[in-house]
Amino acid sequence: MFLTAKIMKFGQKSNYNFFNMNWSVFWQIFSLVFIVTGIPVAVMIILEKRSPFKTIAWILVLILVPLIGLAFYLFFGQEYRKQKLFSRRGVKSLSKIRRLSTKQLREIELNVLHLSPEVLERKNIIRLLLNNSDSLLTTGNQLKILNNGNETFDAIFKAIKNAQHHIHLEYYIFENDKIGRQILGLLNEKSRQGVEVRIIVDDVGSWSLKERFFKNLRESGIEIYPFMEVRFPRLTSRVNFRNHRKILIVDGKIGFTGGINIADRYIEGIPKIGPWRDTHLQITGDAVATMQVVFAADWYFVINENLTGEKYFPPLTEKKGTPVQITASGPDSDWESMEQAYLSAILNAREYVYITSPYLMPPQTILSALKTSALSGVDVRIIIPEKSDAVTSKWCSFSYVEQLLEAGIKIYFYQKGFIHSKTLMIDDIFSTVGTTNLDFRSLETNFEINAFIYEEKFTRILQKHFLNDLRNSREIKLAEWRKRSWRFKLRESLAHIVSPML
Repeated sequence: MFLTAKIMKFGQKSNYNFFNMNWSVFWQIFSLVFIVTGIPVAVMIILEKRSPFKTIAWILVLILVPLIGLAFYLFFGQEYRKQKLFSRRGVKSLSKIRRLSTKQLREIELNVLHLSPEVLERKNIIRLLLNNSDSLLTTGNQLKILNNGNETFDAIFKAIKNAQHHIHLEYYIFENDKIGRQILGLLNEKSRQGVEVRIIVDDVGSWSLKERFFKNLRESGIEIYPFMEVRFPRLTSRVNFRNHRKILIVDGKIGFTGGINIADRYIEGIPKIGPWRDTHLQITGDAVATMQVVFAADWYFVINENLTGEKYFPPLTEKKGTPVQITASGPDSDWESMEQAYLSAILNAREYVYITSPYLMPPQTILSALKTSALSGVDVRIIIPEKSDAVTSKWCSFSYVEQLLEAGIKIYFYQKGFIHSKTLMIDDIFSTVGTTNLDFRSLETNFEINAFIYEEKFTRILQKHFLNDLRNSREIKLAEWRKRSWRFKLRESLAHIVSPML
């Protein structure tokens, strides 16, 4: 018995020593990894001179969960705008646009463009977009607002059926589902008729598409390529910057952009959430040529082929019509052009600012601008969904509600399903429809495209749809919002910490 007890005691001591030794070795390795990786990466983040909010958020993640934080940073946190990873050099259509933009800037200063007084009221935004993204102002345009999937796809099908020379598509999400196969059927038919068909899909947004899908289309004469393939070991340099653009151009004469991708959910809605509410835009006229420049630049990026000639870029007519600037933003731009345009427009508002966005995670600049406008007496109203397709984004959005309400901004939760529209209206004169959400990723990181419109008639029509969405929403009052449970507040707070990194 005595010997047995000694052996057991020795065994327990040995296990204890072994555990201590393993734990000690683990911490030594962990500390070494942190020193070798975490600290240099933290220094690198500081040297990038980002916003203090993003810098602090990333450093906290590196300190609290070093290995996971490092991996998360490599995948999602690297800033490539300043590193010039994406270059638009070599795109021939851009050089002409730059010359025209420079010429137009001079003409605006000399007041020889003969713009209407209502357009001249937003001259500062026009100049800004000419300077930061070569966004040419075109006047010979007719616009049509397309509400929801049925209206949008009906218009898209009609345009594709009437195509004579080329069809260019660029989408973040392209699903091989009922609506996707319907569009592919039309595209195959047009390709057999000799119409050129080119497609760009984002490799992450359209990750469900199989290699066989691409092969079948190419065999039928359709050119299709993924935008920035995300494959190991190149994954870390590419996954963070996604092409969120939705573009369809037919014969260089008719174009579409807005919130709607190619997938059944845009018609059928989302289970347990309800119908999908969205806004798309059909453009006929000179602005389509500037939209084509955006597609041509992306096509050059994925396949190194220039699209040139009048069949792709019909001569600008400069006819009377709705004034439009097509603006693209992303890591290939020198400036965060979309964020700057939103900021300038909001700060120059005098009567109202109406915004619809599926996600509400504004950068500090936009957040301050919204508060400043509201505190200055401007009627600021924002519609967001109460039920969302992205859980983390939903709680991140909720985390901004209280401070916006405190500034006098009116927040509305959409009730009739999920609202995915991305619209901004200001003072019955200025509006924008496009792919840009009111969040960090859209305004600072993703490849986006918007139409900036300078016309009272169009803005009033868009406002009518906004007011209809208000009737299908419930206004959130500050007193009510402050009564939410501590669990609700905790989810918000945790989501808010990671919001600068999303």
